[in-house]
Amino acid sequence: MSSLNDIPISALQFYLTAPYPCSYLPDLQARSQVATPGFLINTPLYSQLVRYGFRRSSTHIYRPRCDNCSACVQMRVLAKPFKANRSQRRAWIQHEQLDATLHSLQDKPEYYELYQRYQRARHPDGGMDNDDYDAYQTFLLQSHIDTLLVEFRDNGILRMVSVIDLLSDGLSSVYTFFDPHLPRARFGVYNVLWQIELCRKLDLEFVYLGYWIKDSRKMSYKTQYQPAEGLQDNVWQALPP
Repeated sequence: MSSLNDIPISALQFYLTAPYPCSYLPDLQARSQVATPGFLINTPLYSQLVRYGFRRSSTHIYRPRCDNCSACVQMRVLAKPFKANRSQRRAWIQHEQLDATLHSLQDKPEYYELYQRYQRARHPDGGMDNDDYDAYQTFLLQSHIDTLLVEFRDNGILRMVSVIDLLSDGLSSVYTFFDPHLPRARFGVYNVLWQIELCRKLDLEFVYLGYWIKDSRKMSYKTQYQPAEGLQDNVWQALPP
């Protein structure tokens, strides 16, 4: 008898969503290919799907399948040969006093308060800045796979929360939010560096940073972490800085 760990991709069904406005490139319509049923997608199966370009949002597993656009490129950093540049090293030193602790998915009132402040400052009018508590919980705190929540504190004060999926070959960065009001803080950079370091400690190969879009300023930071690869034409290829 096969175990749940032996579920093949062929056991899943895939459907295309209706077109919807693209969140990253103005005046374009996007579509997604969604894998179902979600409850069958455990960590080994999801690890395979990520290598084929899929990501997850809550328990929904999807990848872009737009009619006239292929700008979204699944991207990963090669953790073991990674070398921080001068700017990244400064960010690491600036925040290395943060105390990081690993948890299973959990919730605390201070998480939601920090999440709201982050959304309103960094993504106003982006749709998530008005997320109510139920929407926040659905988005971040539901998962059928192995997921970690990381708290970053400074002298006991919560500064950043990161949600990370554990894959068979690496870590997948799901979402990170942090205190947006500290001047000159570089929490986002520090968080990626921290995940790369955790990946090395776990003897894993890659940190998956989601989709990179060449013409999107929101995504341009991702290729600053080198060496990096992108899934283009169904082949993982080197991405230049």
